[in-house]
Amino acid sequence: MMRRILLIGPQGSGKSTQADLLSQFLNIPKISTGDIFRDLSKENSEQAAKVKEILDQGRLVDDTLTATIVKNRLQETDCQNGFIMDGYPRNIHQVQLFDPGFQKIIYLKTPKEELLKRLMARGRADDTREAINTRLDLYFSQTQPLLDYYKNQGILVEVSGIGDVSQIQNEIKKSI
Repeated sequence: MMRRILLIGPQGSGKSTQADLLSQFLNIPKISTGDIFRDLSKENSEQAAKVKEILDQGRLVDDTLTATIVKNRLQETDCQNGFIMDGYPRNIHQVQLFDPGFQKIIYLKTPKEELLKRLMARGRADDTREAINTRLDLYFSQTQPLLDYYKNQGILVEVSGIGDVSQIQNEIKKSI
């Protein structure tokens, strides 16, 4: 059975951890744009050189190029039975550029205060309270229309991002 799942949630919600676990459980690949870009930047191609230059400059890969790269990745043989997208697309514009036809959207709903607590605990230099707040506000403002879009399609499931990792994974498994 082909499964096309999007696992989405703000930074600190645990989406990558949950996507890894779900990937193992369903035996389908987890697809993360960050992983794709890191792998691509090691290759010797025109596209790889472009991505490497963008990342080396600390910029974000634009939506059009990202859509092309993700579309190519999803055509690889390991995705023939499905895939779990880890946090992409994250806004309506990205879906308009490329919609892989998700069957289920799992949103790890996590209160902002919990996210702040988790992200501050990472201890990264750029993780000041102010910087984290700014990133989260941007995330929520960009992502809410996407969540509404999928909710209207009847494929959005909200799972609490609070709790033990295995408890959250069990809730996700129940939803699929």
